[in-house]
Amino acid sequence: MSGTVPFVRAVPVPGYHLRVVTATELPVESRVAPASLAKTAAAAAAALVFWFLPLGLSPLVQHALAISLFMVVAWITHAIDHALAGFIGCYLFWALNVADFPLAFAGFADSTPWFLMGAVFFGVMATKSGLARRLAYLVMRAVGPRYARLLFGLILADFLLTFLVPSGIARVVIMAAVALGLMEAFGVGRTSNIARGMFIILTYTATIFDKMIIAGAASIVARGAIERVGGVEVLWSRWFLAYLPCDLITIFVAWRLTLYFYPPEKPALPGGESVLKEAVRALGPWSALEKRAAFLMATAILLWMTDFIHHISAPMIGLGIGLVATLPTIGILDTDDVKRVNYLPIFFVASAVSMGQVLVATKALDVLTDALFAWMAPFVTNVYSSTLVLYWSAFAYHIPLGDETSMLATSVPVLMTFAKAHRLDPLALGMVWTFGAGAKIFVYQSAPMVVGYSYGCFTARDMLKIGACLTVVESLIMIVIVPFYWPLIGI
Repeated sequence: MSGTVPFVRAVPVPGYHLRVVTATELPVESRVAPASLAKTAAAAAAALVFWFLPLGLSPLVQHALAISLFMVVAWITHAIDHALAGFIGCYLFWALNVADFPLAFAGFADSTPWFLMGAVFFGVMATKSGLARRLAYLVMRAVGPRYARLLFGLILADFLLTFLVPSGIARVVIMAAVALGLMEAFGVGRTSNIARGMFIILTYTATIFDKMIIAGAASIVARGAIERVGGVEVLWSRWFLAYLPCDLITIFVAWRLTLYFYPPEKPALPGGESVLKEAVRALGPWSALEKRAAFLMATAILLWMTDFIHHISAPMIGLGIGLVATLPTIGILDTDDVKRVNYLPIFFVASAVSMGQVLVATKALDVLTDALFAWMAPFVTNVYSSTLVLYWSAFAYHIPLGDETSMLATSVPVLMTFAKAHRLDPLALGMVWTFGAGAKIFVYQSAPMVVGYSYGCFTARDMLKIGACLTVVESLIMIVIVPFYWPLIGI
């Protein structure tokens, strides 16, 4: 997704080193993708044709759908930056009298985009302080020098970093730096099984862990839509507990699959445990910045995990802790850090939420529900068939749309309307659908995958092989935990 990288960009350079530069260090032409006139014109033409088609709908509904069509086509084709396409759509809702200004831009007053802003601040804190890299190396040292254990450590560190760095791209960048260092220590090249195994799995898991934890734009958008349109409370702690068995099984299965497909050329790290100890020693003692960042993040995680007690919303906690980090007396983030943040992904989420609000208010969402999900009703008869249909439908629906955030932003509100119309549990349906969007088999389906692919250590065929296996495994896990485990925690 254009604009997805909130604060860093990975720049692989020769010699197995990784330099992380801020967005403001990049030349303008590399930060701003050139707009495609043909794609923009196609999106506008599709919307214009739909505007005048004799569909028998009320003008308000048809016009709302036409503008939404422009936004969705622009997002799918990457005609222009996602945030700019969203801004244009919000403006058209207002300028063409489809909605008044407060409704057309309602998403900017919703908690969802500001939850994402807090998550972005978390990522900046973890990377600037060095806490994220220290955690990764500590896990590596704990698991030992054998390759099988180091691979397990990479996957485990990727999972743990999801709490601290709620950006899949940023986690790929951080873990890639660790993997490149391990490749150099092993003395292997980028086409070796060791390199392929490490990079394929750290890239893939970075895209699915943030669906099992409310972290990153996609799950944050889904959570907001489930609460707003589904009318149910979505607790961070309940979401985490619901997918905890899936997390544990996924970590183990991903590890074993990678070892099976990519057996290492060398079973252990040359130099043994001393290499890992030296890597941790090179980080030096814990700095005051790391300690303050760790304290704030631990506070946020504790509050999120106990939200079933105090019911303080997850966005309020996330944004609040993120803003505390910017206070002069705390000193973790300064004005320059805040200026370097790319706010376009936040604005994209706000515009996507605004579109959903307009579709709900104009009753256009009811039309979409009938068109997109009416076929599903005969199959949603019991918990087993419902889980399979939802999971695989989300997986298939994601393939042509590409970007998971825009896919969830446009489909979850429709799904919630379907759930209420058929007296189904909006929370359960929304969680399964969101999880299904995390299953991927093609590199283009996720920005973190594109970043991981750019290091040149695995091929599209590798992604298809690992992705297909894990997609099937995840569906089997859901068939077990949804009917038997979720009712125990109140879902």
